[in-house]
Amino acid sequence: MAIRFGTSGWRAIIADEFTFGNVRRVVEAICGYLKTEGTSGPIIIGHDTRFMGEKFAAVTAEIAAAKGFAVLKCSEPVPTPTMSHAIRSNNAAGGLNFTASHNPPEYQGIKFSTADGAPALPEVTKKIEHWVANKMSGHDAAGGQVRNHDPRPEYIEDLKTKIRFEEIARAKGRYAYDPLWGTGRGYLNSALEEQGLEVETLHDWRDVTFGGQAPEPGEEHIGELKRLVVEKKFTLGLATDGDGDRFGVIDANGEFITPNRLIALLTDYLYESRDWKLGVARSVATSHQVDRVASARGTKVYETPVGFKYIGELINKDEIILGGEESAGLSIRGHYPEKDGILACLLAAEAVAARGATLTDQLEELFKRDGKLESGRIGVKLTDDVAAKLKDTLGREPSDIDGRKIEKIDRTDGVKFYFENNAWMLMRPSGTEPMVRIYAESENKEDLEKILDEGRKYLLG
Repeated sequence: MAIRFGTSGWRAIIADEFTFGNVRRVVEAICGYLKTEGTSGPIIIGHDTRFMGEKFAAVTAEIAAAKGFAVLKCSEPVPTPTMSHAIRSNNAAGGLNFTASHNPPEYQGIKFSTADGAPALPEVTKKIEHWVANKMSGHDAAGGQVRNHDPRPEYIEDLKTKIRFEEIARAKGRYAYDPLWGTGRGYLNSALEEQGLEVETLHDWRDVTFGGQAPEPGEEHIGELKRLVVEKKFTLGLATDGDGDRFGVIDANGEFITPNRLIALLTDYLYESRDWKLGVARSVATSHQVDRVASARGTKVYETPVGFKYIGELINKDEIILGGEESAGLSIRGHYPEKDGILACLLAAEAVAARGATLTDQLEELFKRDGKLESGRIGVKLTDDVAAKLKDTLGREPSDIDGRKIEKIDRTDGVKFYFENNAWMLMRPSGTEPMVRIYAESENKEDLEKILDEGRKYLLG
């Protein structure tokens, strides 16, 4: 069986492809790769709240120690951004976190991060795939040992250097939080409670089935949080995914603030509050609303392929104030080159507190200045029929789609068609699930729905 790393690590269904045997193959390959690269320092090993996560982490710690690495094994389920901080603060060679992020509960995965705390880039994962395919593992070595490690206190302290908690505390907001049975529990709620703020936390226990759903903080998965915010008149409802790197936000009126819109709003807020003059980054699938914010602020936009590792490079180079993806990934200048849902939620709370206005009201002001764009996405299952003709479909150079004239085609990642009146559509295979995603944007909802429908028909042919 060939093992392939996707947009964010290797993921597979437990007991099908994700087995102890295959985990050993991948871990031995990563250790062998690190040895040949001459990297030094410990390896950080963690897991989220998924089924068997602690068992996979324990086996991994044994393997890494046998290869001569000092191992810091996280003593409790740990968010991916916390892993990133632990790698950097301990000068580690890298980190392996057992998580399938927002995927359904039958999945498990390994996220491998390099010494800078960023998700491994394709040139690295291709080498690891080569090691796995050729059954290469490197030699055992003496000196390895395993120590338990609690990365939470240092991570929370580091957040205090990025978030203006004094602003949040001064406003005395009340918050509801849903970690979706994931690793954010004990992190986001505790960070706010330490400021003397009221936080009501949902699903504050481990459930390896995640309530029978994917632990993704999209609108369809956080209905209970939405009801709680409205019923108890909370300032905000905040949510994070299974490994804490994605965010979901409900405003005081019960409105779900889409990631695309929160990214634009927080970009504007950071330009206003931090006096930073650098650019902003977004993935090719993310709303161009952030482009309008950057234009109003007179700064540059960097467009990247999908995958936060590409935005992480720009954070490492200190070229941007914020990088965001429509899939609810965000990080900022001076933070880690990894998306952080806990940070994003706290920034939303800070913006509401500092501006003294709800997110909905702030967005209305932003739309008055920059105009409003409507964005959305759909998924088309990657059936055998779709897969057979996908390469040909995405490789075409049409002049129009269903009569809609194409002004430009971009192949940064997948294929992106630009139409008139600021409309566009992107098609690309998902890097985490067996489907093709279709993203689109227009200046009105009716046209957006038409574009998405036209894209579905074009893909299915």
